[in-house]
Amino acid sequence: MTWVLEKEVRPDSDGMLAEAVLEIGGKVVAWKDDWWADGRWPKLADEHVVFRGSLANADRIVRELPWTPGSFCSTSRFMCSAWWPAMSHRLVSDSFVLSTVADVVREGPPAQFGDQVFIRPDSPLKPFSGRVLGRDAITLAALDYGFYYDEMDLPVVVTPAVQTGLEWRFVVVSGSVVAASEYTAEGRSAGDIITSDHEAWRYASDVAAELNPPDPVYVMDICQTDRGLRLLELNPFSGAHLYNCDRMSVVRAVNDLV
Repeated sequence: MTWVLEKEVRPDSDGMLAEAVLEIGGKVVAWKDDWWADGRWPKLADEHVVFRGSLANADRIVRELPWTPGSFCSTSRFMCSAWWPAMSHRLVSDSFVLSTVADVVREGPPAQFGDQVFIRPDSPLKPFSGRVLGRDAITLAALDYGFYYDEMDLPVVVTPAVQTGLEWRFVVVSGSVVAASEYTAEGRSAGDIITSDHEAWRYASDVAAELNPPDPVYVMDICQTDRGLRLLELNPFSGAHLYNCDRMSVVRAVNDLV
């Protein structure tokens, strides 16, 4: 099996992943963006291939390259609007509305959401990062319009703002949690590895058993709230940071699946 790694995106993180791949006899190929221009990507027709790198490339590879599986990035299935309604009882906030940048700027969030709200793109490709804003501070500039995107009708999700505590990232393969790490979202710094005896791992396993998985391999984020542990978000494996998730556990599980 060949892992194609866009090493410039997460050089330290995927450097450790490459070591695990090579240790079990796999192959590692360095991704080159020039391949989009010249069409000279490795054919790898007789091999199983998994890409990891930027979300933009993960999304494009699964749609355009003949690799199998290519990347784990079924973008439409990771849209908040695709899975939040069925899992609202697990989410950080079970109240949310689907809107657009233009509408939320013009009309504001629902009054019952309070003075501060959380706004994020519906898309897992994240044309802007989710953020907490006061209802009087919701402007085009505050949502990065014209900087990262120029679509006034960009779909967004709005929820009441919720105070969160510790956060953990889990890698889920074939419905089972295989590795996990605490992390700090601000600065994208990794924290402690956690194992199956941790309450957050048990909670993530319960969520994974209940969830209609967007991909055979994906990452799940769980966080602390004043209502206990809650599901924060799901992200495509091929474009997600692994923090301190055990690389060998991840590689073995993905290899076994593929």
